[in-house]
Amino acid sequence: MSKIGFIGLGIMGKPMLRNLRKGGHELVAYNIHPAGLDAVVGEGVERGTSCKDVASRTDVVITMLPDGPEVDQAVFGPDGVLEGAHPGLVLVDMSSISPLVSQKVAAACSEQGVNFLDAPVSGGEPKAIDGTLAIMVGGEQAVFDKVAPLLRLMGSSVVLTGGVGAGNVTKLANQIIVACNIAAMSEALVLADRCGVDSEVVFNAIKGGLAGSTVLNAKAPMVIARNFKPGFRIRLHQKDLRNALLTAESKKVALPLTSLVQQMLIALMNRGSGDLDHSAIVTFIEEMAPKPTARSTFAQAFDGARTTAVCMHQKLEQ
Repeated sequence: MSKIGFIGLGIMGKPMLRNLRKGGHELVAYNIHPAGLDAVVGEGVERGTSCKDVASRTDVVITMLPDGPEVDQAVFGPDGVLEGAHPGLVLVDMSSISPLVSQKVAAACSEQGVNFLDAPVSGGEPKAIDGTLAIMVGGEQAVFDKVAPLLRLMGSSVVLTGGVGAGNVTKLANQIIVACNIAAMSEALVLADRCGVDSEVVFNAIKGGLAGSTVLNAKAPMVIARNFKPGFRIRLHQKDLRNALLTAESKKVALPLTSLVQQMLIALMNRGSGDLDHSAIVTFIEEMAPKPTARSTFAQAFDGARTTAVCMHQKLEQ
């Protein structure tokens, strides 16, 4: 492979590209927002002028974009990947999108002699930075074998899960589990807090038991520290759950818990929290369980005084 193309330099894409660079590969990159591209060009990455330009100069193109419409634009749009593609090019879409979109892109690529893999990732910004992402791949074995060494520069777990689309089905399953875990963790920590028990003590007490998980270890400290800097944004997780629900509907599969958590995420987006980390689901639970106010504390004191007065009156009557 002479050069690798990389399209999409957001929170995840930029560190992923940097790990490929550390692995000794030459890269040509493009990003719709120039600032993201400027940062990596200064690190020895060649500047691409468009998706078409990147494809025309490379043997493998990796896309890391927010959703299906962005992938569609990057591949099929004016100056898109397929306009610059040559037979034998490998397109690896590492975006988290609908499996149906992945299959549509793969079919169009095949018509032009371009090989396609869908390879969404899990692990958020921290694992993108240290190169330990979980990468779930869909496509042909021979194509997977060709690019697996590249993927292993970005992830510690790289698994071929089936044909095209299987990678994104696996990612949707992952996102369901993560979302429901964060929601359950949020309920548990809010309950502990409202009962007057320190949330950090609860976290440390349960993390080694059956309730322990990677999600708990990563997200509980963020909740306790009130640190909602995005490693994975609420609006992106909502998008993933939407794709999961649409895929489930097409297969007549009921996902009641997924539906409930997606509604929480939509509510958080509506109040302007869509760009916070998905650990901020806890704020939705907190709003449904407000702490006692000064007024309610006064009311409790008043009730206590009234009870004392009634008892004294009863004693006088006796």
